[in-house]
Amino acid sequence: MRLKLRVFLLAAVFLFLLSSTAFTCTIFAVGKDAMADGSTVITHNDDSSVADFRLWIIPAMDWPEGSMRDIVLNSHNYIDYGNYPYVDVGSKGVVVGQIPQVPHTYQYFHSRYSFINEMGVAMGETTCGQGNTATELGREIRQVLRTDSWGIIDCWTAQDIALERATTAREAVKIMGDLIEEYGWYGSGECINITDGDEVWVAEFYGNDIWVAVRVPDDMVFVGANTMRIRDVEWDNPDYAMYSPNIISFAVERGWYDPDSGEPFRPADVYAPRTGMNIREWRASNLLAPSQNFEYGQIHYPQFIKPDKKLTVWDIFTFSGDWYEGTEFDLTKGFGAGPFGDPFASYVTGGRMRPIGIPLTCYLQISQIKGWLPPEIKALVWFGYGAVGTAYHTPLWPSMAELPEFYRTGSRYEEFRRDSGWWTATYVQEMSRLRFKDAIVDIRNFRDPKMQIMYDTVPKLQELAAELYEVDKEAAIAILSDYAYNTAVAWQADWLKLGDRLLGHYAADRVNFGGTNYPKEWVDALNSLK
Repeated sequence: MRLKLRVFLLAAVFLFLLSSTAFTCTIFAVGKDAMADGSTVITHNDDSSVADFRLWIIPAMDWPEGSMRDIVLNSHNYIDYGNYPYVDVGSKGVVVGQIPQVPHTYQYFHSRYSFINEMGVAMGETTCGQGNTATELGREIRQVLRTDSWGIIDCWTAQDIALERATTAREAVKIMGDLIEEYGWYGSGECINITDGDEVWVAEFYGNDIWVAVRVPDDMVFVGANTMRIRDVEWDNPDYAMYSPNIISFAVERGWYDPDSGEPFRPADVYAPRTGMNIREWRASNLLAPSQNFEYGQIHYPQFIKPDKKLTVWDIFTFSGDWYEGTEFDLTKGFGAGPFGDPFASYVTGGRMRPIGIPLTCYLQISQIKGWLPPEIKALVWFGYGAVGTAYHTPLWPSMAELPEFYRTGSRYEEFRRDSGWWTATYVQEMSRLRFKDAIVDIRNFRDPKMQIMYDTVPKLQELAAELYEVDKEAAIAILSDYAYNTAVAWQADWLKLGDRLLGHYAADRVNFGGTNYPKEWVDALNSLK
């Protein structure tokens, strides 16, 4: 029996979430033939001004027969997961139901969103609206799919349960789809990217019990930026499409789609119709395939893009921190960027456009899965806090026994802490703004060679661990765990020193005890205002 929850408390919780979190995340999903090394990749810029940045390992567990799993709304909001499963959600989450637990659940990483398990299933998300409320149709769609259709499965719960139970991307999609068909969706619409090292899928959850998922072609890339994008579906090909059984009939019943129109049924157009372009889709498409010179201003860009060249993790890291350098929208240029070309200055005024990389990024995760390796070896995620352009990332494996303490230290609602990973990244990010055009050179000169060493080392380490895995599984996992732990600790210490150096060098507009040294064009612009 489908559960429905229509109480004031849940509506109040959701309205609070909407008022405190903007729809700002960006995701990439990359097929194995689009990557230089044959891995698959999904990413997630978790952009939020309220996110709980702490990172936890949720352990694998065996459950007695008859065990039940709680369904919790808002389960990722500064709740302590350090003694799982003995978690008190307190006033931060709302327990709304239970479902039968499975005999065994897998180990996975849990942060603002859960994103990768020990079997190498990884996912990200970008929050999307169900309809443009500037139009009458958009308001009707949102009313029907959200306000009139409260369920009890939100995005956090769906991803948690999928990672606890799935061994493949396809299985993860099916688990999430089955959950919302049985218990209903709660919250805004979501677009979720999922991979396992072989296949890459993108699923869109529109509200009520309506959803669709498509497989990304192996040589293609998908980009999501807070808008629903699944328009082309191979409905009769289960290898490339999964969906709720009523996805078309529901739209027909509501009068949102006429099957006699001669027009194909495009889910995103029906359940989240768009009236304008998304500049991040335009920029990402041109970063991936500059030869195609995609025109600015289109409402729809291709659902999948074939990149001009095969991609590396470094390419994807760079795309994820983009602020339009080299384009007419370059955020390091113009009066709005200040005298020192600050791309993090307000991008909502003066014609400055919202980029992929923003200062409110909580973390970036790039999950890179190599399907030919054993599960615990292939399940690699590159993780880093803060605005991507001024950040680093470091490799982690969800099979690790423990994480450094700085990953679960601090809160963005509390005072700055030098022993907190997120605060340290934010420290460097904000110190760069003292004199950005010079500080970004310092950051890149310090960061990029160190990251290249990791890119060279990690694949060799994975192959070594895979060989050892055949004779000593625990020793193989220990090699990766020790490397990840020690590398993360070293980065944290080095990044803190970098922040101190930037502060000492650029504080109070002082460079080598000189004056402010404003660029001539900035001085001229100021004088013109007199």
